[in-house]
Amino acid sequence: MLAIVVPCYNEQEALPLSVPVLLDVIERAVAEGLAGRESFLLLCDDGSTDATWNIIKDFHSREPRVKGLSLAANRGHQNVLLAGLECAREHGADALVSIDADLQDDSNKILDMLRLYHKGCEIVYGVRSDRSTDSWFKRTTANAFYSMQRGLGLKTIVNHADFRLMSGRAVDMLMEYGEANLYLRGIVPQLGLKTAVVEYARTAREAGTTHYPLRKMLSLGVDGITSFTAKPMRMIFYVGMILLLVDIGVAIYVLSSYLYHVAISGWTSIMLSLWFLGSLILMALGIIGEYIGKIYIESKHRPRYKVADELFD
Repeated sequence: MLAIVVPCYNEQEALPLSVPVLLDVIERAVAEGLAGRESFLLLCDDGSTDATWNIIKDFHSREPRVKGLSLAANRGHQNVLLAGLECAREHGADALVSIDADLQDDSNKILDMLRLYHKGCEIVYGVRSDRSTDSWFKRTTANAFYSMQRGLGLKTIVNHADFRLMSGRAVDMLMEYGEANLYLRGIVPQLGLKTAVVEYARTAREAGTTHYPLRKMLSLGVDGITSFTAKPMRMIFYVGMILLLVDIGVAIYVLSSYLYHVAISGWTSIMLSLWFLGSLILMALGIIGEYIGKIYIESKHRPRYKVADELFD
């Protein structure tokens, strides 16, 4: 049983275009013997403020293969995706594909993913073959982010977002991770199952606007680093040690100048030092605060999401 899980947030413009495309993918998968006739499309509404849920209910009333899941409040992309995977698995899905509603990811590659699944791969990553459709800024920052993750020792799949296939066993293992600060792109590679990669070219969004502005991308990036490694705090310690050596050198220079009565202009150096050290201290406090904040959130053990409604008849 194949389940295509689609996180949705204010996608009233995109769903009328994407649902028929994804249903066609299911039909082709069934026709090729890659999926069973009971396969379905699960649309997961993340507390949308537009007509997204009404559109989902309308599709469900007309097409039984379209299922619906509605969260009680907006919980973010990673949480609604996890809710959809858990729901689909509870209803018997053996292979679960996650893809965004805008269909910028190539839905035709789902068939290639299923072929690899039948060859024994339990996780198949959709990886972008190039980023030519991105702006220079987004392309540059994305490459820098992946380089930073690798430098910090994180196991990550370069140019992979959340377009992937997971076996039922892989999803079961994923559900054992109980942290509130979710970064699925970092957790899934840790499962240790047999994986494969399908490359594709990402296209432009056909309808609606992006729901991942710079603010959300930065937030996801911070989660992607601080949820998996404490190296940034260790780096602060190393920087402090280097600055200590610099301070020793400066002290020797100042004492030598004093002993030899060399007149120096100290205002510029003092001001630069104050600004530099002040910025460094604030950055250090910010990084430490990020980790403390995560500890605070995790210690509450609050549920990651609440389901308001399900359409599975």
